[in-house]
Amino acid sequence: MDSYKKIIKIDSSKRFGKPCIRDTRISVYDVLAWLAKDMSKEKIIEDFPELTEEDIKACLSFAADREHNIRVA
Repeated sequence: MDSYKKIIKIDSSKRFGKPCIRDTRISVYDVLAWLAKDMSKEKIIEDFPELTEEDIKACLSFAADREHNIRVA
């Protein structure tokens, strides 16, 4: 999913430049941490109605892409 680039934004004036969802202050890390704690996509969207299922998928794609592009020395 290369379309995460339309959703995940990095702005040095928000959350110390951490990747966030669109113009929110919700970071990719926040979403990944909630999912890791077994929070369902539905519960995340219920708690944060500004998010969509596409936003959550974008966070997963962003993280997968970053992991794939890590170069080991």
